[in-house]
This record gives sequence, C-alpha cells and structure tokens, in this order.
Amino acid sequence: MALSYKELLNNVKAFIFDVDGVLTNGMVTIFPNGELVRNMNIKDGYALKTAIDAGFPVCIISGGSNEGVRTRLEGLGIKEVYLGVHDKIEKYHEILAKYNLQADAIVYMGDDIPDYPVMELVGVPCAPQDAAPEIKTVSKYVSPIKGGEGCVRDIIEQVLRVQGKWNGKFYAKFD
Repeated sequence: MALSYKELLNNVKAFIFDVDGVLTNGMVTIFPNGELVRNMNIKDGYALKTAIDAGFPVCIISGGSNEGVRTRLEGLGIKEVYLGVHDKIEKYHEILAKYNLQADAIVYMGDDIPDYPVMELVGVPCAPQDAAPEIKTVSKYVSPIKGGEGCVRDIIEQVLRVQGKWNGKFYAKFD
C-alpha cells in the first residue's frame, strides 16, 4: 500500500525549491532601465528561515539569474542558491552528495516543465496550486496555495509540524 504524502513527511531531511512560480507568482515588473523585479511572500521567508534554524538544508535551483533573488535568499540564511541553472538534475545530484542525502528525504517544489526531471526522482515532489498540469501529475502533494502566495510556507510548515519542530521550539530571528 502506498504511503500518504503526510507519512512521507516524517522522512524529509532537506528542501529544494524553484524560484519563479514557486517563491514568486511568476510575474516580473520591468523597469525602464531593464531591471526585473519579483515579489516574494514574507510568510515563505519566515518558513524558510525557520526550516534552516531547525537544521534542514534548504536549497534553491532556478533557471532565472536575478541577483536580487540571491540577495533575499542568502539574507534568510540559505547557503545553496543556484541561479541560472538549466540542468537541474546535475545540481540536484551535487546537493545529494554534499549533504549525504537519499532521494526519499527530499521535498522539491516546482511549477513548470524544467522541474519535472528532478521531481521524478525525489521522495516528496510538490507543486503550487497554479503549477503546470504535468507538474501536478508528478506531484505527491499539490498545495492549495498559488506560487508566490505562501505555498512554500505551506509545505515547510507541514513537514515541521509532522516532525514536531513547528510548535514554537524554533523561532526565526530576523534582523
């Protein structure tokens, strides 16, 4: 009998997230000077920081290459921020080796076709509510929340609650 996604959360030891469409709503504002600006949800930021404080490796693999995104994520304490990555499988294998992780211990949240190859490999592939249909099909959990609106908080909070690490034992410290 297949395990429910909630049962799989007990084994999670690390998180990997895409950026555009997951941590953002996938929309960009283009300023006259060509600068691209993305919006991120502050509740996702809190959850990312809380996961790090609880000892989870949190990694970002994105095809986008906006340095403002890097600044925000590194400011939350995320050390593994890989931007401009077009072969996500290679970076995924590097993360597994670096942290000595097994595929079944990974939550990966993606929203579109470039995420599909990695999502086929991880133990808990997840998607925001507005992900591409192919991504929803490969996901073991589809958040009821859209990308950029708190879907990252949703899955992190579920993992930490199942593992008894969300109930006030770990508070993120913001500067």
